[in-house]
Amino acid sequence: MKWFLTLALAFFISQSFAQENSNPFDVHVNVTLVDGRFHAQASYSVPINICSAYTFLTDYEGSKNIPGIIEARVISRVGNKARVYRVIEEQILFFPIEMKSTVEYTELPNRSLTFEQISGDNRSYKGTWKLLEEKDKTVFKYDAQIEPNSIIPSAIIEYFIKNSMRGRFESMAQRATQHKSIEAVACK
Repeated sequence: MKWFLTLALAFFISQSFAQENSNPFDVHVNVTLVDGRFHAQASYSVPINICSAYTFLTDYEGSKNIPGIIEARVISRVGNKARVYRVIEEQILFFPIEMKSTVEYTELPNRSLTFEQISGDNRSYKGTWKLLEEKDKTVFKYDAQIEPNSIIPSAIIEYFIKNSMRGRFESMAQRATQHKSIEAVACK
């Protein structure tokens, strides 16, 4: 019996360390449904400076390398505003769903982005990205309101959003660290 308890304890401790190591960018995702709108909050931290983080966030066309984004194209840029056309493809219950949108971003260099869908397949989509410096890393904070235009039940959409967002933010964090040296040139 003692042998079994020792083995079980070792297993749970190793699982705890495995889960801790599987989130090296401290990715957090929270999605809630309020009055037919999804409120999505997410954050992750990457060991890059804030200028590199901002350059990464505003590389709108580079986002097509994030899972689920199949097209991303800047269609206009005036002052601190950029309009981006984006096509996202997801699988919901074995059915491929394609969503198109044009989103306008308002850029506040090295601090934040606000965004709002001006046309697209959702009823509404708007929010912010904020960048915060912490010692030798930058924390990316995402906060958005999403109102889908779909006949798919809200519970299924919520499940999809929660599960796809975590993977998407983990992928973004990984890509930000890989582009650190390339983006450093833009910050000089």
